[in-house]
Amino acid sequence: MKELNANECLLTRMQEMSLDYHFTVEQEVGSATHAFFGFNGTAGVWRIAAINEAGGWKDRTTVEDMDLAVRASLRGWKFLYLGDLQVKSELPSTFKAFRFQQHRWSCGPANLFRKMVMEIVRNKKVRFWKKVYVIYSFFFVRKIIAHMVTFSFYCVVLPLTILVPEVKVPIWGAVYIPSVITILNSVGTPRSIHLLFYWILFENVMSLHRTKATLIGLLETGRANEWVVTEKLGNTLQKAADAKKSNPKAPRKLRFKFTERINTLELGFSAFLFLCGCYDFVNGKNSYFIYLWLQTVTFLITGIGYVGTII
Repeated sequence: MKELNANECLLTRMQEMSLDYHFTVEQEVGSATHAFFGFNGTAGVWRIAAINEAGGWKDRTTVEDMDLAVRASLRGWKFLYLGDLQVKSELPSTFKAFRFQQHRWSCGPANLFRKMVMEIVRNKKVRFWKKVYVIYSFFFVRKIIAHMVTFSFYCVVLPLTILVPEVKVPIWGAVYIPSVITILNSVGTPRSIHLLFYWILFENVMSLHRTKATLIGLLETGRANEWVVTEKLGNTLQKAADAKKSNPKAPRKLRFKFTERINTLELGFSAFLFLCGCYDFVNGKNSYFIYLWLQTVTFLITGIGYVGTII
């Protein structure tokens, strides 16, 4: 997949890193090992027989493409990923649009897991170990636990351990292992390696929203079936620039009010992490305040809605 606006802003650059890893590593490996991997809905080609045998498209969740892929896989169909073929796509370049997209991408799989787990268990057409892989690895670990562990450990547990001196988190568990995993995740986008550290901090922020969306999907409450079309600007910015050059006196488009950018949840965690960092600076021994203050800044940037700054 070729992202046309990857260089538009910091937000799109970080999305490019995540998606390049997803396609270059996860999808390629899944295809090469003939293991199950989710259908993304982007430039995919289906056999009509596979769709019909799987039961057709269903709108019971907001990830109908993944739903169909799981059902087809359980009936013996296999998917082939062609990494040498590229299609053009566009990334959301505003934080508001990105949040809605990530809510759907996190809530949908969790909701699908809730509705399909027993269907997978009772299926007699696939081997036991494939059931284990789909339930445990594909759904439980990657779609549910991964978000919760990231958020609970880095945004809740680690800051709170500073307030309880008796609890110590080993440096290898807090820094070394997660850093190595994140570096490996960036192999698909070597040109953005300099953004790696901020990408880690930003992913910690997004784990908050992904965890919330995952719980909504699992419990099937509130916004479980919410579908908001992801806003993408296309060539709107270029057209606006061209129009301004041709007609300098043309009326300017109204900007968003500052209050419309405010995200109170992020600002609340920003304040919490800042206070924990201050406490560690005064009384701590592990110098975790450096990480906490950097994470505070990241939560603050997203809290005021300016993560999409042009670079």
